[in-house]
Amino acid sequence: MDLSIQAVPEADAPPPFQLIRPAFQAAPIILASPHSGRHYPAAFLAESRLDPVALRRSEDGFVEEIFADAPLHGVPLLAATFPRVYCDANREAWELDPGMFDGPLPDFVNSASPRVGAGLGTIARVVASGEPVYRRRLSFDEAADRIRALWEPYHAALSGLIEETVRRHGACLLIDCHSMPTIPGESGRSADMILGDAHGTAAAPRATRLLEEALSALGYRHRRNDPYAGGYVTRHYGRPREGVHVIQLEMARSLYMDERRIQRLPGLATLRADMDRMLARLVAEDWSFLRP
Repeated sequence: MDLSIQAVPEADAPPPFQLIRPAFQAAPIILASPHSGRHYPAAFLAESRLDPVALRRSEDGFVEEIFADAPLHGVPLLAATFPRVYCDANREAWELDPGMFDGPLPDFVNSASPRVGAGLGTIARVVASGEPVYRRRLSFDEAADRIRALWEPYHAALSGLIEETVRRHGACLLIDCHSMPTIPGESGRSADMILGDAHGTAAAPRATRLLEEALSALGYRHRRNDPYAGGYVTRHYGRPREGVHVIQLEMARSLYMDERRIQRLPGLATLRADMDRMLARLVAEDWSFLRP
């Protein structure tokens, strides 16, 4: 079993993100992976009701590995190192469930979002399978410490990368990279990839079409916005009128990993090679239409 879970004492925690830059940014494209981090604080693991495998099923496992060669194509790659179940970078900073905490929350907290209702706010109450994470209620200070130490630096890096790309190229296309689980009881896989552009509000339709064409050329079945139209990153940063376009890319985990054991399968190498081909094609495109 390949858990690849990295339990770290707080004093030895890595930086909240890894940013791998190319020698030269060849196109107005950047990649981000907010959900593939697997550095788990040792204290969190000790206090969780769940074993490491159950916790890891909330990850977008190995996504940063699939796109590890992006800088060789002239495309920067930003990846969170902290796990989604500990702090979710694809949520607002303060989407918190009042039922998780031992006291009242500040007025600025968004406690009414659908994500909070599902137990999947910035600090998740449950894992993807619906099982509760914690044995006890948390203090607000615990949540605030995570958000300030992890969420805020990640988004500062992402915002900075977007601004830098716009200055250099006149526009930016962020591909926010995720993986999607197999739905229990689903017969077969209806799509290999799903592209979410917030129903056309987060990216120019032509940009989404170019990604679809690249995936089709590689033989992947894809859909748009169903059931994943894009999360916080897509909706918050996608401002096509200002030259910032965001598309969320969801890849079926069954293509490349054993979802039950959190284990890489041979398909990961194939998918990685195909994503390299996709990036080479995208970098060669004329993206001037992205500019406002």
